Amino acid sequence: MYAYLIRRILYLIPVMLIVVTFVFFMVHLIPGDPAAVMAGSEANPEEIEYARRLLGLDRPLYEQYGRFVLRLLQGDLGKSLFLERSVVSVIAERLEPTVVLTLFSLVVAVIIGIPAGAIAGALPNTWSDKSTMVIAMFGISMPSFWLGLNLIYLFSLKLKMFPPGNYVSLSTSVTRCIHYMLLPSFSLGFASAALVARMLRSCMMEVLSQDYIRTARAKGLAERVVIYVHALRNAMVPTLTVIGISVAIHLGGAVVTETVFNLPGVGRLVVTSILRRDYPVIQGVVLFTASIYVCVNLVVDVIYCFIDPRIRYD
Repeated sequence: MYAYLIRRILYLIPVMLIVVTFVFFMVHLIPGDPAAVMAGSEANPEEIEYARRLLGLDRPLYEQYGRFVLRLLQGDLGKSLFLERSVVSVIAERLEPTVVLTLFSLVVAVIIGIPAGAIAGALPNTWSDKSTMVIAMFGISMPSFWLGLNLIYLFSLKLKMFPPGNYVSLSTSVTRCIHYMLLPSFSLGFASAALVARMLRSCMMEVLSQDYIRTARAKGLAERVVIYVHALRNAMVPTLTVIGISVAIHLGGAVVTETVFNLPGVGRLVVTSILRRDYPVIQGVVLFTASIYVCVNLVVDVIYCFIDPRIRYD
């Protein structure tokens, strides 16, 4: 087990090196003078030169890359051009709303998606299966911003049950934070729930056609035990990949949902940084998102081994 974890971690090193190299050359792919683009069209030569020195663009390319990698190893993502603060602190202060939104939307996806997919897969071509798949198709094809706007119109403007947006931190009030996050969490989690349900249904139907399932039924095991103990456990292996990808996407910053509900998260930070041409922050968020994807994939690979003992560590 430990040797498997070490190998998986070592495999991540070249992946992160490629990501770091790509993020570094993002600045140099800007047409023209990157410092002039970042400083803006109305910047004077002194401001452009300041941006060039701040980003280290006045040094040779190999030295810039070496300094960039060295700073990353020290946990330094640079300094925001607009806020004049470290990128790490800027991301950290925007992280709580995104983490809370991710956890809540994950709960929505799991609570709705797993039971719906399991029932639809266990009872194929029944009214339960067909109605579940119609709702799932609706959830996958429906844009999250459209669902969010309709939820705001119905539950905030008409029924006055939930606030239309904004965020209250957990340190201020846990109950108010949950109250404010219910609508955006459902808006973001419903699409993930539909995707989880469709994936789990397909996996359940495939698993239930296997020989060991027929053997379990022939031995006289209760249908409930066959479906929810033997079949569901094996069907969850590929479904975990979908859940893991959803977690990584949400943690990277659900830009649309955070914009619709006015949440001060990482997604909103990306939008404002692009509008301000604050490339150090954009670089930092890209690296943060890539790291989240890598870590989530590692966690999912480890969970595979616990769910399905047939997965070998070597």
